[in-house]
Amino acid sequence: MKYHLRLIVSFALCILTSGTPTNEIPSGFFANHTNNWAVLVDASRFWFNYRHVANVLSVYRSVKKLGIPDSHIILMLADDMACNPRNPRPATVFNNANQHINVYGSDVEVDYRGDEVTVERFVRLLTGRLEPSTPPSKRLLTDDRSNVLIYMTGHGGDGFLKFQDAEEITSTELADAFEQMWQQRRYNNIFFMIDTCQAASMYEKFYSPNILAVASSQVGEDSLSHHLDASLGVYVIDKYTYHALDFMEKLRKDSKKSMADFLRVCPRHQCVSTVGVRSDLFPRNPADVRVTEFFGSVRNVERTDHVVDLGESAAEPAAPPRPAEGTEPAAAAAANTYRYVPQFPIMS
Repeated sequence: MKYHLRLIVSFALCILTSGTPTNEIPSGFFANHTNNWAVLVDASRFWFNYRHVANVLSVYRSVKKLGIPDSHIILMLADDMACNPRNPRPATVFNNANQHINVYGSDVEVDYRGDEVTVERFVRLLTGRLEPSTPPSKRLLTDDRSNVLIYMTGHGGDGFLKFQDAEEITSTELADAFEQMWQQRRYNNIFFMIDTCQAASMYEKFYSPNILAVASSQVGEDSLSHHLDASLGVYVIDKYTYHALDFMEKLRKDSKKSMADFLRVCPRHQCVSTVGVRSDLFPRNPADVRVTEFFGSVRNVERTDHVVDLGESAAEPAAPPRPAEGTEPAAAAAANTYRYVPQFPIMS
C-alpha cells in the first residue's frame, strides 16, 4: 500500500540577532523549485510491444535510484508484460538481452494498469479532474513549485500517440492539458520526454511557459528498437531510451551533469533517427539546469540571516503558569514558556 501524504513543510528559522525583526519573508527564502514528480506512461499493449513496458520501467528504476519516491511517481502500464502468459520468466521484465536487471523488480508500484490507461484518465490526471473517490496515490498532487518529468512511449504518428491500439491523444490535446496545468498553478517546470515514431510532432503545439521537451525522432522519421532478446522473441528496448538510460545509470544524486548534457544523448549515428529538442518555452539555459532538477529529488534550501516573522500566531506566548503563592510578578513572567504554533501561515 502506498502511503501518500502530501506534506506542507514550513521551516522556521529562529535566529537571535540584535536587529529589528522584519515583517516580510526575505527575498529568495523560498526557492522556485521545492519538489519533483514523475509521470511515466506506456501507451501500448500486446506482447510484441514488450519494449515499451521495458522503456517505462527502466526510467522508473532510474528516477527512484536518484531519489524520487513512489509517492511522487505516477506509473501507467497499458499492458503488464511481467504477468503475460507468453513470458517465459513470469514476474520479470528485462531491458537487455543479457537479462542482468529485472526492471520489474520486487518494489514496483503500478498506479494505472491495463484498461485504466486511457487518454481521458491521463488528461484528467494532469489537470487534477479525477473522480472524488480516486485515492491520493493515483493523483498528481503537484503545485506551482513542482518540477514534473513526463515520459511517454508507444506507437505514434504525425501529431498523435496511440493508447491501447484503440484511441489516441493528439498534440493539441496534450498542449491544452499543459496549459490547464499552468493556469491551475500545477507546475513550476515540465520536462517532456517522448520515445515514439515522429515524436517531435507531439511538442510542436505546446504554448505554455516553462516547458523543456525532447523527442526521439523528427516528423517523418521512425524511432527504432535497439536489440532483440531471442529467448523472449521480441525487442526489449528502444534505441533512444537505451542511450538515455546509459547516461542516467552513471549519475549520482549529487551529479553536476546538466540538461544540456542530457539533450545531447543519442546522436544520429546511434539513434538512426534525429533527436528533437524544443527549448523556446523554457526560461533558463539548459546548460545551467542540473539533470537532478527533473530526474532526482534534490530539495533546494536557502539559509537566511534575517529574522522571519511567521505571523501573529507565532508571537502569541503560551498561557503563563499559575504563579506559586508568594512569587513576585517578575519571576512569574520569567517562567512563561513558548509553544509550537498549530500551523505556520502559508505564503501565497
